[in-house]
Amino acid sequence: MSQTSAGQAKAPFVQVLGIAQDGGYPQAGCQRPCCVAAWENAERRRAVAALGIVDPSSGESWLIDATPDFPEQLATLQQAGGATLAGICLTHAHIGHYTGLIYLGKEAMATRQLPVYAMPRMQEFLGENQPWSTLCESQYLELKGLSAQNPQALNERLQVTPVVVPHRAEFSETIGLVIRGPSQCVLWLPDIDRWDAGSASLEQLLKQVDVAYIDGTFFDEDELVGRSLQDVPHPPVLQTLEQLAALPVSERSKVRFVHLNHTNPLLDPASTAAATVEQAGCQVARQGEQELL
Repeated sequence: MSQTSAGQAKAPFVQVLGIAQDGGYPQAGCQRPCCVAAWENAERRRAVAALGIVDPSSGESWLIDATPDFPEQLATLQQAGGATLAGICLTHAHIGHYTGLIYLGKEAMATRQLPVYAMPRMQEFLGENQPWSTLCESQYLELKGLSAQNPQALNERLQVTPVVVPHRAEFSETIGLVIRGPSQCVLWLPDIDRWDAGSASLEQLLKQVDVAYIDGTFFDEDELVGRSLQDVPHPPVLQTLEQLAALPVSERSKVRFVHLNHTNPLLDPASTAAATVEQAGCQVARQGEQELL
């Protein structure tokens, strides 16, 4: 992100706080070649996928998803100018996306009625299951409803709009979020089963935004050893690139792949896989990158 004037310096922005799948990178228990280098070199490690929103003028920040890496990600937001955590938006109830809420309770931050924005089933899940229900009952957090396709104001110049997408719905629905600021719109959509269902049409989503962080969990269909992609469906990056090939460069250049599994070669910026994404006119999200809103 380039900030060249005093006016731009006060513009709200998003910051990528993590790019890895729910288990992080390296992943617990993995001693295969995909993770060994990251165990040996801390600089190669990546946090679980999350996006921060910062409004430097008000000093407020918001998290999209509360990951197991919540403490470090919150500190990053505060250092970026969002000293006051004003709320959290949740996409769904898989472990990498909500379990960081544990840090809101009395053992850690002991927040008071921190707004947590969620869809109806996600709210029900938190309200009816421990330890999350205690966080609600003790008013460490306050659940705020989200509604599909209806904008939710965060403050006077920032809003988020939920987009319901198909994804394993054991505990909750799954959404992506369109974040709208004074000058740009950014899509955060780390999890989806496929791109061919209703509001999840990739081409239509790209038309609505300036930057799109989308599901890049697996690079190809043969990546998982000993497991079927049918058990954990995600559109492989190669499949997504093929779908995008017919679009103009201006649309393809919006795409940044995120939520990378520990097996995904895109975690290595020098890999052939990363070069393939770049040649297709897209990008791999970088942890720490910012975009003005």
